[in-house]
Amino acid sequence: MATELKKIRLSTSPTDEALAALQIGDIVYLDGVVYTAREGVYKRVIEDGVDLPLDLPMASAANFHCSPAATQHDDGSFILGAVTATASFRFSKWIGAWLAASGAKLIIGKGGMNPEDYRDHFVPHGAIYLTTVGYGTGALLGRGVKAVCELHWRRELGLAQAMWVIEVKNFGPFIVESDRHGNSLFERENAKIAANIEAAYNGTKPAVLKRFGETDDRQDELI
Repeated sequence: MATELKKIRLSTSPTDEALAALQIGDIVYLDGVVYTAREGVYKRVIEDGVDLPLDLPMASAANFHCSPAATQHDDGSFILGAVTATASFRFSKWIGAWLAASGAKLIIGKGGMNPEDYRDHFVPHGAIYLTTVGYGTGALLGRGVKAVCELHWRRELGLAQAMWVIEVKNFGPFIVESDRHGNSLFERENAKIAANIEAAYNGTKPAVLKRFGETDDRQDELI
């Protein structure tokens, strides 16, 4: 019998107790305020030393790696129909300094980060990682967006890289990819898959032709 997934409603300014109760694989929906910050914001704050434009983590402890798809009206207001996550591993070089500067407790994105990032940076700062579920979920997530509260550094960074501050309700679903102990769902499941790679080659013959630089060493194909 399949195990029923645990679904959790979580504040974007979560308590330590709420974070400690999360287990990898749990399904999370968020309520509160989320802000976007990716390489443009990270470089501006961490490398250029520019002050944060809002009070973090007081305003929000949830940093979403994404590019909103928004339409702006003549009065300056926005309709945000979709929020598409971007791959978080690209921001590994900044994540430790960002967690320290922002006090973020939730990092949300696509595909997870390096397990060493969880153990070296997330755990000391009491943070966890939430990953989107599959691809093409931007419109689904957009249903949980109630309003665009603020938009910072649009002129300096452009719409995709600017810091969007959005109010959300029942925003998700997201999967708990890392927990407070630095355990990683993807690392655990990939190890199970990699253990069976050898069996997939049983009865097959090595490739006769291959492109320059390719290898038939099966260990190179471990996930």
